[in-house]
Amino acid sequence: MLRNSALALREILADLQDASELFASRNTLIRVEAHLLLMAQTLAHLAPALHERLLLADWRGWQSLQEMLENDIQPRHDAVWYALRALVPTTLEMIDVLRRREPIWFELGY
Repeated sequence: MLRNSALALREILADLQDASELFASRNTLIRVEAHLLLMAQTLAHLAPALHERLLLADWRGWQSLQEMLENDIQPRHDAVWYALRALVPTTLEMIDVLRRREPIWFELGY
């Protein structure tokens, strides 16, 4: 789920030059925010033991983003841009490291 959304985000954002292009396109922004919300919700439902193993993840950032997106809180441009540039890549990298280090978590469906 996380990987699929990350790949979709990469594809959506591939041709964008900067943040202003993203926020100028309502349709693109809607798609991006939908994937970010799915990622935030997925991460919120990870087992507590996985949260503990991903100590450096910005859980507050993900939670804040989730609340903003679920409740349509504006403005949120900075939060969305931060998610795209920091939360998504950093969190996915940490999960990849954990997957290599402790593959059993991922064999069990986490």
